[in-house]
Amino acid sequence: MFAAERRQLILEMVRANGAVSLRELARVVQTSEVTVRRDVRALEAEGLLDRRHGGAVLPGGFTRESGFPQKSHLATAEKTAIADLAANFVEEGEAIVVGAGTTTQELARRLARVPGLTVVTNSLLVAQALAHANRVEVVMTGGTLRGSNYALVGSGAEQSLHGLRVSRAFISGSGLTAERGLSTSNMLSASVDRALVAAAVEVVVLADHTKLGSDTMFQTVPTDLITRLITDEPPAHDDRAGAELQALADQGVQIAVAGGEAGPVASRPGRREVPVPGPRRGVPGAGPGLRSAAASVLGEGGAAERARVADMRRR
Repeated sequence: MFAAERRQLILEMVRANGAVSLRELARVVQTSEVTVRRDVRALEAEGLLDRRHGGAVLPGGFTRESGFPQKSHLATAEKTAIADLAANFVEEGEAIVVGAGTTTQELARRLARVPGLTVVTNSLLVAQALAHANRVEVVMTGGTLRGSNYALVGSGAEQSLHGLRVSRAFISGSGLTAERGLSTSNMLSASVDRALVAAAVEVVVLADHTKLGSDTMFQTVPTDLITRLITDEPPAHDDRAGAELQALADQGVQIAVAGGEAGPVASRPGRREVPVPGPRRGVPGAGPGLRSAAASVLGEGGAAERARVADMRRR
């Protein structure tokens, strides 16, 4: 393939997806990442796209949201590794919320094996992945269906989350920076994600390295509310992604890095985590015991249970 043909194909991919990693571009055009990086620089010089940490995005500073079919084929190995690692942070009998996204869908497939789990979600894809899990209870929000990512959004979704309290929220997005936190390109999705986060004691962000340093229009989770980031290992040449990870850690975010191209991480000892000194947000003893709190909020408990939940919140 000639250089002009390669660059035209790269440009078409970026225009179709909004953001594409160098690794994915190299795979599609069947050349090395070094050659693709050179092509991306040339296209940036012409003002046709912008370079980002390990990839390329539409010009203008903000990436736009890709549709589900495009996103489902991007960074698939990285998402698999992240989902494998994230599943290790979920315990039996826990109550959690899981947001919409291709990475959270991968996580849901692994949660089907966790007994006694309660999952609250606004994602049809997450619910579908757990539909046949006999030992997992799935609670869906209300709302209006947003077809591009198969998620329920709007005031109905947000109101159904009011008063809910769970141990952890697993959230994805379109971009993540230390300065602004997690962001997404759609206002309705951002609003529901904020409601999901407000229901949780801890917030876990799932984001592959191509999202590090990318900034999109609507902030969902500011950095100081992110408990943990689960990501993959950035390429060795991607100094800016490494710097972004360090900046997030400096602001108190715990960083857990999955195996990336080395393969999925299947056990808790396999993760590499950057410890953060000092306490993080949270409620002492939060975890599986919060399932009863979620059950009460969802109408399954009596007056005594509601009183106990109120006492937990006051603590």
